[in-house]
Amino acid sequence: MRSSVIPYGRQEITEKDIEAVVETLKSDFLTQGPKIIEFEKKFAEYCGAKYAVAVSNGTAALHLSAMALGVKQGDKVITTPNTFAASANCVLYCGGEVVFCDINPDNFLLDLDKLEEMLSESTLGTYKGIIPVDFAGYPIDAERLRLIADKYGLWILEDACHAPGAFFADSKGNKQICGSNQYTDLTVFSFHPVKHIATGEGGMITTNNPDLYEKLILFRTHGITKSPDLLIENHGGWYYEMQELGYNYRITDFQAALGVSQLSRADEGLAKRNQIAEKYDKALVGLPIKTPKIAEHIYHAFHLYVIQVPDRLALYNYLRENGIFAQVHYIPVHLMPFYKKQGWKKGDFPVMENYYEHCLSLPMFPSLKEEDQDYVIEKIHSFYIQ
Repeated sequence: MRSSVIPYGRQEITEKDIEAVVETLKSDFLTQGPKIIEFEKKFAEYCGAKYAVAVSNGTAALHLSAMALGVKQGDKVITTPNTFAASANCVLYCGGEVVFCDINPDNFLLDLDKLEEMLSESTLGTYKGIIPVDFAGYPIDAERLRLIADKYGLWILEDACHAPGAFFADSKGNKQICGSNQYTDLTVFSFHPVKHIATGEGGMITTNNPDLYEKLILFRTHGITKSPDLLIENHGGWYYEMQELGYNYRITDFQAALGVSQLSRADEGLAKRNQIAEKYDKALVGLPIKTPKIAEHIYHAFHLYVIQVPDRLALYNYLRENGIFAQVHYIPVHLMPFYKKQGWKKGDFPVMENYYEHCLSLPMFPSLKEEDQDYVIEKIHSFYIQ
């Protein structure tokens, strides 16, 4: 039976998920317990990273990462205008300055050619780091980005909130999974309900750097430690010290239990997303629609299936009238009122602004019923043959 309303994305909660949460709710720990450690360990293994730090949401992951990387007053950090505001805001939280770079028209990611040109025209040391975004689930070419970053002495904080399980093949043919940090310093993920792994709210940071890992652990819990090896003084078993100004960015054990359960079927969800994307690709041929371009060496995570159309508003309204809640990702960050106050304006990034005028995200989630996708396709066709 076809659904009455079809969202662009939604969570899938199974009986096993519910059982995992209930079991934890009945345990001795609701927070700061063993499920968080288990989730971190399994997620690190999934990505191929040495360390993982679970936090309260993806924004917290970005903020803590910026703190661990030492972003401070006056530091300039480059990111893309095609993202959710948090990818840029995390720099401002630390007193830094956000600088945007336009996007690649083929994959909608940070344009590495433009980035290189931008850096070549700057004085060495002007910029401190780069926050690339794996938009829609398409992984950035982190190998090339690392070469650029090293040339100018920059760190890389990869925002892979759309891309757990995505990967690209590097120049040696090796599979580089988002979050493995083979070419990046830190990678962040989100577990918001529309993401691949849902915990309600939640996030994760992966890294291979032990110093960054220790900072993340400290900043996650008010900057407080009880570790005997790190204490400056030690008055006894009860003693703890606040050594830095941190935050309460902890995740709960029952959220972590849900995350462990969802992670166990993550690859199954990725395969389903790619199957849905393939069906859209074939079904939309012949219409005045640009479907996603995927390079051969890329495995796309398809958090979003983004099309570009000449008449976005009309199609958007038509689909909503028919119970299909397509969405737009993203409104250019540099054109948000807050960022316009910082001096950014329309015309600064023409590729991004042109993309925004035409982009539309179609329903994309593993539990999307075949009849629901057929209905979406049918309505898109009917819009163009009216």
